[in-house]
Amino acid sequence: MGQITFILLLLMSLPLAAAAQTAAPKAQQTTNEKGYGYGYVFTAPGGASSGGGTLHIGGGGEGILRNGVGIGAELGYITPFEAIGDGLGTFSVNGSYHFLKASKSEKVTPFVTAGYTGFFRGGYANGVNFGGGVNYWFKERVGLRFEFRDNIFAADGTAHLLNVRIGLTFR
Repeated sequence: MGQITFILLLLMSLPLAAAAQTAAPKAQQTTNEKGYGYGYVFTAPGGASSGGGTLHIGGGGEGILRNGVGIGAELGYITPFEAIGDGLGTFSVNGSYHFLKASKSEKVTPFVTAGYTGFFRGGYANGVNFGGGVNYWFKERVGLRFEFRDNIFAADGTAHLLNVRIGLTFR
């Protein structure tokens, strides 16, 4: 239970870290001028390929280059609905591509992502993940994140943890 508390405290502190960044001049905050970074938190109802509903909560950060290529990392906790205390910690490192010119206003930024996932709880298992979604920036530095993600255990390649993520994004 101590790991769960640690993960939750870490996730709650991510928005504070994003808010503590000093504001860059307006020209440097646009995706067309220079690269930028952002943090996000999410909750994600979903299901396992073996049956049953799941809940995935977490947060992370990502750096995006001028050409839309990004790299990021996140921590999370995924658990079955019927046994909240029987979940797994997750750690992911991903590459991504953001379609920066998808809207003239730059309010909508679709993306695709894939990478490595580590699952931990009294041991460690390797996996992969892939997905895609959209960031909708309703304010200059705050947005909504909608995403579909599939986490796959690499040991047998048949155990999928599918979820639909809904969250907040901070730049």
